[in-house]
Amino acid sequence: MEIRVLRYFLTIAREGSITNAANFLHVTQPTLSRQIKELEDELGQKLFIRGSHNMTLTTEGMILRKRAEEIVSMVDKTEAEFNSMENVIGGDIYIGGGETDVIKLVADVAKDLRKDYPDIHYHLYSGNAADVTERLDKGLLDFGILIQPADISKYDYLNLPAKDVWGVVMRKDSPLAQKKVIKKEDLLNVPLLCSRQVISQERSKNEFADWFGEDFDKLDIVTTFNLVYNAAIMVDAGIGYAVTIDKIANTSESSSLCFRPLEPRLDSGLNIIWKKYQVFSSAAEVFWEKLRENFA
Repeated sequence: MEIRVLRYFLTIAREGSITNAANFLHVTQPTLSRQIKELEDELGQKLFIRGSHNMTLTTEGMILRKRAEEIVSMVDKTEAEFNSMENVIGGDIYIGGGETDVIKLVADVAKDLRKDYPDIHYHLYSGNAADVTERLDKGLLDFGILIQPADISKYDYLNLPAKDVWGVVMRKDSPLAQKKVIKKEDLLNVPLLCSRQVISQERSKNEFADWFGEDFDKLDIVTTFNLVYNAAIMVDAGIGYAVTIDKIANTSESSSLCFRPLEPRLDSGLNIIWKKYQVFSSAAEVFWEKLRENFA
C-alpha cells in the first residue's frame, strides 16, 4: 500500500468523482481508476460505489479513509520534521486540547518563542480528553492539554498554574439567571446539557458527579456535547442549561447568554502532557523547554 495511492484515494473521496480528482491531481482518469482498482484488489474490499457521475464510499471505504488520513498526516508530519533539521530551528508543533481559557498560557509561550523562532508554526486540534490522548498516542500530536481529573499515568506532564471554574451557561431571561450562584437543588428539575466526557467518566473520576452527590442520576440530561460552541447555540434556542466551565461560551454584555458559577465552588486544574520517552522535533524541543521554564 503506497502513500501516493492513499493520497489518490483520499482525493477521490473528497472530490466525489474520478474526473474531479484527476483534474485536481493532474493525472489521467485511466491512471487514477487503475490505481484505485489495484488498491481494492490489494485490500480485498470494494471501496467505492460507482455512479454515472459520482463515487461514494462504501462502509469499508469509510474505515480506510479514517486510517488513510492518520497515515498521511503522520507521513507529512515526519517529512516536515526532517526538512526542518537545519541550523535555523523551525517546523510544526501539534497541540490538542479541550476548550479552556487556560489556552492563553500556552499562547503566551508561543508568542514569546515567535520572537526568536519565527519559522515555528503551530497547529491546534480541539477535542475532549479521549480524542486528544488517542491522537497523542498515535503520534499525531506533540502535546495535549487535559482538564483534570484525567488519567495521565502513562504521560509526562506539567501542571498549568491556573484553574477552570465550573458553572452553568443559560439565557439571561431564564429563571436561574436571577441567581448569583447555582446550587445542587437548582439543577434537579431543569433540562441540562452536559459534556459527553462528564457523562461517560467513572464516578470516581467525575468531579461534577461527586459535587452533585447521590442525586446525580436523577438529573434530566437532555443533550450531550463535545465542544461548547454548539451547546451554547442549543441553550440560546431554549433547550436547557449547559453545565460547563467559564469563559468558553460567549456570555458578554451583547450576548443573550450568561454564566453562573456553582456553589459550593468547583474548580478543575489542567495539565499539559506528552508521551513518555518522546523524541521531540527541534521545534517541539524548544517549545518544551519554554514550557518547563514557565511552568515547572
